[in-house]
Amino acid sequence: MVVSSKIILNKGRDEAVLRFHPWIFSGAIHKVEGKPEDGDIVEVFDIKGNYLATGHACAGSIAVKIFHFGPEKPSDNFWANKLRQSYLLRKQIGFTSDPSSNAYRLVFSEGDGLPGLIIDYYNGVAVIQAHSTGMYLIRDELAEAVKQIYGSELKTVYDKSSDALSKSGIHSKGDGFLIDTSDGVEILENGHRFAIDFIQGQKTGFFLDQRDNRKLLGSYAAGKKVLNAFCYTGGFSVYALAAGASHVSSLDSSRKAIEGLEANLSLNGFDGSRHESIVADFKPWVSSMPDDFNIVVLDPPAFAKRHSDRHKAIQAYRFINTTAMKKINSGGLLFTFSCSQAIDREMFGSMAMAAAIEAGRNVRILHHMGHSADHPVSIFHPEGAYLKGLVLRVD
Repeated sequence: MVVSSKIILNKGRDEAVLRFHPWIFSGAIHKVEGKPEDGDIVEVFDIKGNYLATGHACAGSIAVKIFHFGPEKPSDNFWANKLRQSYLLRKQIGFTSDPSSNAYRLVFSEGDGLPGLIIDYYNGVAVIQAHSTGMYLIRDELAEAVKQIYGSELKTVYDKSSDALSKSGIHSKGDGFLIDTSDGVEILENGHRFAIDFIQGQKTGFFLDQRDNRKLLGSYAAGKKVLNAFCYTGGFSVYALAAGASHVSSLDSSRKAIEGLEANLSLNGFDGSRHESIVADFKPWVSSMPDDFNIVVLDPPAFAKRHSDRHKAIQAYRFINTTAMKKINSGGLLFTFSCSQAIDREMFGSMAMAAAIEAGRNVRILHHMGHSADHPVSIFHPEGAYLKGLVLRVD
């Protein structure tokens, strides 16, 4: 591990580091010894010269993302050891040996002490997504570490970082295979089959974070008429049909997503007699939305990418939730989500209350939802809890 520079913090600005928060903002820095470029490895010291941490230099307001805290500096085989620790956590919670599920998140950024890095495991296929230059630069080393963990079980490692990096203004060499090649992969999740397009699909190919929430929906779906809005490739739809829903309508603005959904329905043996695919934007479609749905799922893309987007995002969330509350059958259940990190749980709850007031319906909270256990959140970095969800009964 080659260290390029030393970062010395202002007096009193080391407190966050001592509390193991993994971000150092530019305003906390007293002096930089060296000329670190975006992605370089740097060491962090307090004003007295005491070593505190090691991390990646970043361009922007977050100047350093810490991947190792003192008192000792990182040892040899650091990256391999960190990935091994992430794997052992998934093993501890039963994700690596579940016969009904063979896909999970192996690395969840700050939650696993590896800020800027996501690795999803899909039945022998590992998909790496770097959100920082530092993690992108070591992608080959990370791929080798993944190979060490899985051995012969590993079919391929694919780098899918370009889109995530471009959103931060970082240029990459494009996506591609790091170890071997594969055309695609099929996974099991709680016994349900899904085809994963990790090359062309959104994010790494599938939204693993909703695993527990899809199962919860299934527990309510028997005999119910269900709307799955913003359905992508139909995770909630498959669970609802498998649980015995009387009918499921799946809506998405993307024809490609709907094609993926229909492929997943076929994989699970559904002939379409209890399902309707709708290619449409939610806002114009909702004016003609039927009022006899027993369950409505609202799982939109992130409406707020930054804190400056929060007001506009809250208005968008309020609109779709108010509309659903007005339309849903009496006694119906609304599964509503936000994956916007900039919208916290309190803000999301306040939005839902405002929507209920505007809809003029009595609404009660039955469940609070988040991501599954393979997306651990560091207690020192609560910002990592990006997925928020509520199950609401609408009378």
